[in-house]
Amino acid sequence: MLGKIFDIEEFAVYDGPGIRTVIFFKGCPLRCMWCHNPEGLDFAPTRITKVRLCAHCGACNAVCPTGGKGKCTGCMQCLYACRQGLISIAGLDVRAEDVAERVYKNADLLKMNMGGVTFSGGEPLMQSEFLLEIRRLLRPMHAAIETSGYAEQDVFKRVISELDYVIMDLKVIDPEAHLHYTGVKNDKILKNLEILKNSGVPFQINIPLIPGVNDTLHNMNATAQLIKGAKQLHRVALLPYHKAAGAKYESAGKKYKPSFNENAEVNIIKAPFERENMEVIVL
Repeated sequence: MLGKIFDIEEFAVYDGPGIRTVIFFKGCPLRCMWCHNPEGLDFAPTRITKVRLCAHCGACNAVCPTGGKGKCTGCMQCLYACRQGLISIAGLDVRAEDVAERVYKNADLLKMNMGGVTFSGGEPLMQSEFLLEIRRLLRPMHAAIETSGYAEQDVFKRVISELDYVIMDLKVIDPEAHLHYTGVKNDKILKNLEILKNSGVPFQINIPLIPGVNDTLHNMNATAQLIKGAKQLHRVALLPYHKAAGAKYESAGKKYKPSFNENAEVNIIKAPFERENMEVIVL
């Protein structure tokens, strides 16, 4: 089975329990203004150029079927044309067996450190069949997912039923604000949150703290009310915005234009979660 990934990170420590290998899946239905993985947004391949070192000789565009102005076709001609080796392609087709084999090479080390594999992205639920095939090939390794929760309910149920741990983002609770800042409403996400709360699968809630967007007492209170009482909730992780989020956009041929003030101080609000006896960490 073929799928598209844009990276595999080994020895990760913030993507689930223990030490983990993280597989980054290509494609995402959201367009969060603060996304720090622009190369993972589109399902199509993405040309990555080290623009700060580029001499702008035009050799890559001369061989590109689109002249460098359209979506990357993954033909690889630009890689061979660049004499400085400044170009890579994120998101070529890979076999599930090859991905599993690479992860499995560190299986003993991962198990020794109470870790495993984590499916991330992009949004891994967009390639659910590919994900489940890799999961099948890696059993009984501990498996987790990092997800926005934006998927059809039957897809969400099926995937989490095969996993040992879920890390789910809750970005903004207000549906209109969620639409403005992520490009989609959050109705599917909130429905899947209820499924997760009743699934029996241990989970963590991640909240990316974006200045002036969701780092408010109102949003934190609303989030705490949604997840309070969930028996399998492991903890809540607050992830303060980092200005380096926009650094990769130019390399991926995209523009970074957030409508929030990225220089503003982020509010870190723990109290609503602590009142409900939830563990809260800041990453």
